[in-house]
Amino acid sequence: MKFIRIAGLYIFIASVVVFSATVFMGTYTLSEASIKGSFGGKDVRVTETFAAVAKENGVLDKTYNSQFTFMNDVVGLFHKHNKRVSEAVAEETGISTSETDKIIVAASKSGKVAYTKEVLQSVLPEAKVKMLDGATNWMYSPGKTYDSVDAFKNDLTNKINEINRSQAGNYLLYDNKYSRFDITERAATGIISDNKVLFLFLTFGLGIIGSLMFIIAGLFLKPIPGIKNNGIYLNNATNRGWVGIAAFGFLVAFYVLLYFHPYIIANWTNIVDPLKGFFIEGASASQWFLYGILYCVSMIVMGIRMFIKYRHNQYQVVRTASVLFFQIIFAFLLVEILPLFDLPGVDLKNAWPLDYNFLTDWNVKNYLAAGHLGKFMFFWGIILSIIIVPTLVYFYGKRWYCSWVCGCGGLAETLGDPYRQLSDKRLIAWRIERWTIYPTLIFAIIMTVVVGYNTYNIINDPANIGNSTFLGINAYKINEWYGFLIGSIFAGVIGTGFYPILGNRSWCRFGCPLAAYMGIVQRFKSRFRITTNGGQCISCGNCSTYCEQGIDVRSYAQKGQNIVRSSCVGCGICSAVCPRGVLKLENGPDDGATRHEIPEVILGNDVNLFEMLEENK
Repeated sequence: MKFIRIAGLYIFIASVVVFSATVFMGTYTLSEASIKGSFGGKDVRVTETFAAVAKENGVLDKTYNSQFTFMNDVVGLFHKHNKRVSEAVAEETGISTSETDKIIVAASKSGKVAYTKEVLQSVLPEAKVKMLDGATNWMYSPGKTYDSVDAFKNDLTNKINEINRSQAGNYLLYDNKYSRFDITERAATGIISDNKVLFLFLTFGLGIIGSLMFIIAGLFLKPIPGIKNNGIYLNNATNRGWVGIAAFGFLVAFYVLLYFHPYIIANWTNIVDPLKGFFIEGASASQWFLYGILYCVSMIVMGIRMFIKYRHNQYQVVRTASVLFFQIIFAFLLVEILPLFDLPGVDLKNAWPLDYNFLTDWNVKNYLAAGHLGKFMFFWGIILSIIIVPTLVYFYGKRWYCSWVCGCGGLAETLGDPYRQLSDKRLIAWRIERWTIYPTLIFAIIMTVVVGYNTYNIINDPANIGNSTFLGINAYKINEWYGFLIGSIFAGVIGTGFYPILGNRSWCRFGCPLAAYMGIVQRFKSRFRITTNGGQCISCGNCSTYCEQGIDVRSYAQKGQNIVRSSCVGCGICSAVCPRGVLKLENGPDDGATRHEIPEVILGNDVNLFEMLEENK
């Protein structure tokens, strides 16, 4: 069995090496077909103009051996394409350069600037006069004068450029991570593009096989009942050793590429195209489909590990099965299936404020445009967040969501289980937890109010789309910053990437606004608590060691005090690893102050035991 375990480890490592190496494999060719595949949803003029610009610059049908060289040449095409299409549209429906020059000449004939509507009518057709007059009539309003032709020209050209950009908006291509990804993915050729199923097996297939060999063989090496964590602080993988540092580097790099440079991992999305084909024949996988596959595979494989490790604890087995069910069905399959029926592809268990885009105008419009079922899904999100979540927290604590339903919690409990002992138990860590998680909740509330007000205005009057501020805060900017700082950096790069360094619940503990929201309810108004039997505690420290939320459980157990902490997610591992049955998860009566009461601790030096004996006779 030891040989199988070692062989499985080497197979897994080989799959990771192949997976990483595919980033640098294959070739890239920008063809007319790949351009149409990237921008096929836009007007035909877009693809034709981009192809023409690419051909003129020697990029069309040229084969590149490096995606970095390929992207370096493609980036320059965006600006050239936009310039050409803007000029063409300006000639047709906007204000051309020649027309701009005529306006400037006509307005400055007398040696000084005399800009009026009559000047526009003398050089432009009526339709363009109306369009430009509406945007520049402030330039000839009473009291507005120009002493310099250059100053007039500057104001005029700025407004004309805005008009032309608006007219050409449907034909412009923006150089951003999404456009780069679409082009790179569809331009990929060579060994990976031609052998997607083979590389799917060499990466995902071998990774799953190797992991299961390593995990299942361990079952036969440790047949004694109970949960074994021997040597966990002596293992380089679980105590910030070189293996843990390597895992940390890989996870952080993956999240940085996924969120900010997805075009670099275009080959990885090509590898999972055959899986995407199960949902839509011939469809190309996005970086989020890749992430969903990786997420589910990681949870399934490490979930099997949880089943084996905690097989003698029914609570842990059922809890693990629950998070796997909700991740695979709700967070992945439904998100992929719902759009096939023209419904929003949303995770129906994702509650606000974890779902920070819930009230954005585009999201609400998608719900309302999807008919009665879409409207139901929208109101379900509201009911889930403001009624169902706090109600269930009252009866069952945060554990019903954080440890049984949540995808973030599910990944933490499966993939992150080997790192749970790395959570910081110091008092300063508890302080930092409160300094970060509650300000994040406040940030989420402010962002939601601003975004919701903006959405309400737009839904009621589409003309308000340009007025997107509330109390001086721009709705799109604050949503963008929240998504970047909290949704990407905190939840992704730090929250998951730092598992091998900070433990598996750093996001849930320090940053999740939904955890903060539920924690307030759990702390002050909930039936949930972990009861302790101080007389049975032998102070082994297992409970504190394996508390992923950094709670010093032993200190509560030694005093026989109920554990009522807003950060506790009710995972139950402290109870599972206790050798004496000291800890018990309960949903008892909400008896107010007694729930938080600290029992009197009788110390031998403080009492006369003979007097106590006489009193009790």
